[in-house]
Amino acid sequence: MKNWKKFLVMSLTSAALLGTASTTHGAYQLNEEVANPPAALQMATQIGLLEYENPAMRYAANKDAIVVLSFGTTYKDTRAKTIDATVKAIQNAHKNARVVTAFTSHIVIKHIIENEGASDYMTPEETLEQLRREGYTRIALVPLAVIPGMEYKYDVALFHQYKSEFKKMTLATPLMYWMGQEEQPDDVLEAMSALDLPKYKKGTAIMLMAHGTPDPSNAYYSVMQAKLKALKRNDVHIYTVEGYPSLNDWIGKLKMHKVENIILMPLMLVAGDHANNDMAGDEEDSHKVILQNEGFNVSVRMKPLGENKKIRQMFVNHANEAWDALTK
Repeated sequence: MKNWKKFLVMSLTSAALLGTASTTHGAYQLNEEVANPPAALQMATQIGLLEYENPAMRYAANKDAIVVLSFGTTYKDTRAKTIDATVKAIQNAHKNARVVTAFTSHIVIKHIIENEGASDYMTPEETLEQLRREGYTRIALVPLAVIPGMEYKYDVALFHQYKSEFKKMTLATPLMYWMGQEEQPDDVLEAMSALDLPKYKKGTAIMLMAHGTPDPSNAYYSVMQAKLKALKRNDVHIYTVEGYPSLNDWIGKLKMHKVENIILMPLMLVAGDHANNDMAGDEEDSHKVILQNEGFNVSVRMKPLGENKKIRQMFVNHANEAWDALTK
């Protein structure tokens, strides 16, 4: 390993801008010959699990909470089976801790209030403000993001915006972050291995519908496909609603390989609007109908990632890492 590419636990200090911050579980450490690195360079090396200690609140009493961050969904049934079930699993792992859920989507919260009469969910900002008023001083943020895309970047921005309001704050990584590089865990391989895929007859392909993003993290889907190939699952293909590859990128390849039957599944935490309408709807532009019009026999298996116990356990493991860093 090159001496400028060591991954170690590290402590960063920068008086006004950073306070006392560190990254754990695989932080990038600059070469020791880099003297007095500027704050921006120090912040650039903060990858993996984020951690911040506020020197101004060093002597404040510890009062701890876990805030689970999710985009949310207006579909009540899938919300209970996925988001709420994951939060419950995190709560069961930390029975004596305060665990709350915050939805990053203001629109989702608004629709829940309009359609269900009330909402138990607030925005992350409202949640953190309330916890601060209630005297909580140490906060572990746990994203339910699948990849480190725009939702996770929101969470990172939230971390930096509010870290100085508390004695200590940590931010866990999304479901898939590490890829096994530099002796780090392989989140992507673990997640792909955990997929609950149906059995099928010859001539069938499984199409996993992911969200997709304009963010460069869209490349994670290619890594997922490579990990599936390593698992010898050449029958499983990932496509996206709003990124690359799209469904159309696969149709010609499926025909070339004589695929007759297709099973559609969501590669998303919840089975919300994308899964029920874009993927499995009866409109002409739904993925199911498009594939049927191309001559394929199509079936749908509506089991999102959040209904998978192994996937939920991965989120629990990431929450445990953030909690351990918070309370050490």
